[in-house]
Amino acid sequence: MSLPRFDENAPRPRADLALQEGAHVRHLVGVMQRLLAKDGCPWDREQTLETLRKYTLEEACEVIDAIDSGSAEAHREELGDLLLQIVFQAELTRRAGTFGLDDVVEGIVHKLVSRHPHVFGDVEASTSDEVLANWEKLKAKEKAGRGLLDGLPRNLPALLRSQRIGEKVERVGFDWPDVAGSRAKVTEEIRELDEAIASGDRQAIEEELGDALFALVNLARHVKVDAEGALRRTADKFANRFKHVENRVRDEHGGWGDAASGNLPLEVLDRYWEEAKAAERAKGKA
Repeated sequence: MSLPRFDENAPRPRADLALQEGAHVRHLVGVMQRLLAKDGCPWDREQTLETLRKYTLEEACEVIDAIDSGSAEAHREELGDLLLQIVFQAELTRRAGTFGLDDVVEGIVHKLVSRHPHVFGDVEASTSDEVLANWEKLKAKEKAGRGLLDGLPRNLPALLRSQRIGEKVERVGFDWPDVAGSRAKVTEEIRELDEAIASGDRQAIEEELGDALFALVNLARHVKVDAEGALRRTADKFANRFKHVENRVRDEHGGWGDAASGNLPLEVLDRYWEEAKAAERAKGKA
């Protein structure tokens, strides 16, 4: 494939949205192959599947951030960065003689068609629940011998992985029948956490804290809340409020100081925190 010389000032032609079918992916493949050629980019040629692991996770998270931002331009750009990781890794494996990008695409096409018999076959499924139940049955048949949870990546964020575990076991009936049972489990785990804290046993504290967090994630699932998103928003809220506290400390006290000078009294910091909360409420009413 011949590649045009790059001109950063040249306008980028954009295909009509109604006509786009992914044909331009081959251009990305061509660029990647050129970068990995013997006279290509030294950095790209040094990369391996192991060195690209962190970038794959990072780019996926940046796609999520772009979705949350509501910016179509940011979303487009970050999807491109994530697609680069797919093409990059597929080109490395093609060169290693294992599989290539076409094999990746063919594999997911086959999976989608085979797991949507209600679309491509004669199976009836009129609701999302029926679709999911059928999907799990087909998946179990395809992966006979594998456990129900074996396909969940261990490297998922812990809250997300916990919620996905709950969703999977729920589909085979291993779950509380209602919210009340899940909520009672939270109370039970918190009580056991309190007992562990009172004992001073660090290992027991860690175990019971994990159990309490897992119970809370299950409760989130029962009340149809995304636990990962809920905690992320709370973390963002805390960071925004703490930024106000930092600004007030800088303006009123010249900064945090050092260990020798001691920390500001908690009641002072708490007053600044309450200011941040009040400002949020006022903004919400505006």
